[in-house]
Amino acid sequence: MTQEILVLGATGKTGRRVVRALEAAGAKVRAASRSSAHRFDWSDESTWKPVLDGITAAYVIAPEDPSRAAPFVELAKTSGVQRLVLLSGRGLDETPPEFFQGMHAAEKAVRASGLSWTILRANNFTQNFSEEVWHPEVQAGRLSLPIDDTPEPFVDVHDIAEVAVLALTTDDHNGQTYNLTGPEAITFTAALAKISAATGRPAGLIRLTPAEYRESLLAQGVPDEIAAELNGMFDGMRNGLMTTPTDDIPRLLGRPATSFDAYVAEAWS
Repeated sequence: MTQEILVLGATGKTGRRVVRALEAAGAKVRAASRSSAHRFDWSDESTWKPVLDGITAAYVIAPEDPSRAAPFVELAKTSGVQRLVLLSGRGLDETPPEFFQGMHAAEKAVRASGLSWTILRANNFTQNFSEEVWHPEVQAGRLSLPIDDTPEPFVDVHDIAEVAVLALTTDDHNGQTYNLTGPEAITFTAALAKISAATGRPAGLIRLTPAEYRESLLAQGVPDEIAAELNGMFDGMRNGLMTTPTDDIPRLLGRPATSFDAYVAEAWS
């Protein structure tokens, strides 16, 4: 492959795996993030054009600021980018527009771009338990969330990366929105029990009310609007918005989606 592919968020959970998968496929990759040699910062528009020059396809993670999405997509188009693959969240079309505004704006901009595009709407990542997000609490033996026994089909980020590579490097996914999930839905209690069994250390769920969760986030310095978004996400999860697994990953990759047990064996054993 001689065309160069841009990966935003290249040091993040999905981005770094997209970079590795593209390189393994023989693609020329430009890895960009706030801390990469190719610096990209959504809040600094002077970093946008340098990472877009000479790029034919881009893997994009939505900005938090919705006002950034359309200008970036327009600049990508005028810079010669032909294909965009956007990571988004499952259930976004049923999420109030005041929540996750960056994702809403990015999906709208990508769809209206006139470019080849694919949107990947993912469930919560399995790796949230072992990388950032929930990892410190899990390591400490408990996870405090406003969740009940509604199961979640956690999706492995390696699977997301493989689907992203397909969408970035082939012509079969233009105009498609895929819902990426694991093969089965399990409760948070069951997920933590599997991790505990693998590590030999306790890992239990502390069930918070939405108000308790909000206060916990605010005490950690999380902005009120982000706390509201996260509470909105968990409300959707408790209501079963994201609980049913899909067949998009096995259909696209020609193999089963990675199970939570396989993830635990890799990350926690």
